Amino acid sequence: MNVLVTGGGGFLGKAIVRLLVEQGASVTSLARSYSPDLAALGVTQQQGDIADPTAVSAAVAGTELVFHVAAKAGVWGSYDDYYRPNVLGTQNVIDACRRHGVGRLVYTSSPSVVFNGKDMEGCDETVPYPDHYLSWYPQTKAVAERLVLAADGPGLTTVALRPHLIWGPEDNQLVPRILERGRKGQLRRIGRRDCLVDTVYIDNAAQAHLAAAQVLAPGSAVSGKVYFIANGEPVPLWQLVNQILAAGGVTPVTGTIPSSFAYGLGWLLEQVYQLFKLPGEPRLTRFVAEELSTAHWFDLAAARRDFGYRPQVSINEGLARLAAWLDGHEQP
Repeated sequence: MNVLVTGGGGFLGKAIVRLLVEQGASVTSLARSYSPDLAALGVTQQQGDIADPTAVSAAVAGTELVFHVAAKAGVWGSYDDYYRPNVLGTQNVIDACRRHGVGRLVYTSSPSVVFNGKDMEGCDETVPYPDHYLSWYPQTKAVAERLVLAADGPGLTTVALRPHLIWGPEDNQLVPRILERGRKGQLRRIGRRDCLVDTVYIDNAAQAHLAAAQVLAPGSAVSGKVYFIANGEPVPLWQLVNQILAAGGVTPVTGTIPSSFAYGLGWLLEQVYQLFKLPGEPRLTRFVAEELSTAHWFDLAAARRDFGYRPQVSINEGLARLAAWLDGHEQP
């Protein structure tokens, strides 16, 4: 089996690559930079921009299955920063799959594509897309998800997965941000509600992708469908944040600000950054304020039914693994 993983050097991409290699697949990664970790696994690496159709076509050629993981994540930046990799890049992957006769495409989406600023409690895949978004990331990912689902057909069968807040050892997004801001004393609990949030440990997220790919075929139960992926263990958000801080030896969050104040502050900071074209990103945005003050947990019945998704690593076991990994790696 010849498999391409876009963004194979990233957090989720690398975890998927490792599982594929363990199963004996011949794996190619398309990413902007070279990865020594992938080289050690014997993975063929093609360096290029996902928004470059020539680079994508060259990477897709000769493969039978594509995991499209590469994307621009985050909550701040210009529309073009997100549109090029997330929308144009996804269209390039779809076009290349069709051009080279690739039969299966597994796309990594996000639950944020259906987030409307309110609590999401036990939602399933029937929840609609919202009318508007407060960040370019969920907006462009929603467009890309629709492109992938619409591309499903006899020649190319597709499936989209929505893993929620992936974390674990080697995380280069969520965990480092929490630890960095915790060390600087910049974290504040938003609101006083104990909002339940479900996340997904990295190994479970990667395994879900391979499980979906295994049953993906024209006319299969997963063909042209989208699925929420999480650990299935909703916990209070700030409890989990404090557990991640504890894994990194950082003191817990104690301060609290009202959710309405946080939203207003996020709006103000957005205006200041846009007006003065400041570098970096605001410490708080409206999107983040809503994310951190609402519930997010999902009905995983469809993933369990259609491709046998069963999280193998619990939150407690994942936290133990994270603490052990952090203990062996120097943190900034």
